Amino acid sequence: MYAFILHAHTRPEQAEAFERLFRAYVEPSRAEPGCLEYHMLRDAQDPTLFIFYEVWASREALAEHTALPHMREFHERRMDYLRRDFEIREVEVLGPAG
Repeated sequence: MYAFILHAHTRPEQAEAFERLFRAYVEPSRAEPGCLEYHMLRDAQDPTLFIFYEVWASREALAEHTALPHMREFHERRMDYLRRDFEIREVEVLGPAG
């Protein structure tokens, strides 16, 4: 199992566009065979901060996800949306996922 928390600090003028874009990816990502959990959150105090909590069956399952065309395309354009690059913290799931 591979889990992480990702912080996406968006540019203020791009926050709504970022939310629309990634809201459309939540359900398809959850439907991928290797996805155990996929949560998109928006900070209540800072509306430009989006937090993703993801649990994948393996690093390979995440690699398959990031290799999808829409994810590759976003990765190439991510700095159009972000103030700084993603902050990613790997975490250990201490209980069962789900």
